[in-house]
Amino acid sequence: MADYEYLVLSFGRDVRRQDIRRTLTEHAEYGHWELARTRTYVGGLTRTWLRRRIIRARRTIGA
Repeated sequence: MADYEYLVLSFGRDVRRQDIRRTLTEHAEYGHWELARTRTYVGGLTRTWLRRRIIRARRTIGA
């Protein structure tokens, strides 16, 4: 089973959709995050959950 770490970003109602898209794209390209969930609330708050797989280093036998 894969383990993930999550990052939650919140955007107010005054933030343009274009700016939200740009922020999420930067996180995806440079931080290797993927979109897990997006929720828009009644007051206009948009909250997004990003996730990325935790890569665990395995111990090697030998040298």
